[in-house]
Amino acid sequence: MVHDDEQLDSAFLALADPIRRRIIARLSRGPATVNELAEPFAITKQAVSKHIQVLEQAGLVTRTRDAQRRPVHLDPARLEALTAWIDQYRLVREGQFRSLDAVLQSPAAARGTQAKDSS
Repeated sequence: MVHDDEQLDSAFLALADPIRRRIIARLSRGPATVNELAEPFAITKQAVSKHIQVLEQAGLVTRTRDAQRRPVHLDPARLEALTAWIDQYRLVREGQFRSLDAVLQSPAAARGTQAKDSS
């Protein structure tokens, strides 16, 4: 459990930065080199490399070698794990809202509303 918490912490901390989120968004379209990832930013390639290192340490991206190129790849399994963690809480909350909706839509609730309106 502690290991899972540490992984979640590092991933969410990495995603807290807007530049890193934009890098993830770009990588969702396919692998890219540091030079390609640096193009839209008004920061140095070294700064982009540091952002990539943070994402790599969080397990969100990987790097491979392709001759002289070192493309960066998104790790979809890691993002799926984050999505699953978020979904477990979202689904619980949605279930609670559905239950509340059902109570509010019930005939007894409607009669209670009508009784209050007529007084």
